[in-house]
Amino acid sequence: MHAAKDELPTIFQAGDATIRGADWDDMRVAIVSVPAGTDFGPLLEGQPNDRCPCPHWGYVLKGRLKIQSGDGEETLRRGDVYYLPSGHTGVAVEDTEFLEVSPPDKHQAFIDGANRNLKAKANA
Repeated sequence: MHAAKDELPTIFQAGDATIRGADWDDMRVAIVSVPAGTDFGPLLEGQPNDRCPCPHWGYVLKGRLKIQSGDGEETLRRGDVYYLPSGHTGVAVEDTEFLEVSPPDKHQAFIDGANRNLKAKANA
């Protein structure tokens, strides 16, 4: 299986932040594009400890992400391969794009929660 980035369906969008992805076998592949200053924290409200419930394996295509987890803080940069266990959050330091592979059910829990948070803020 393969797909060009633009062929992947959009599974989440908030302003200029987008996640395009597809479920292949037992994993979800996603391309995440976020503008500088994007804080994932507000999207994660209501998740356990207000942190991402999903582990991710990924590769940073461009930009920088500052990640906070129980292990402390680290910065992911263009060219980095990474693993993030559940229980993390982050902020885009620059316009950033990254490829992630995740378990679909846990990734969908993040997507569903983020959509609930966006809807609640729009209705506030």
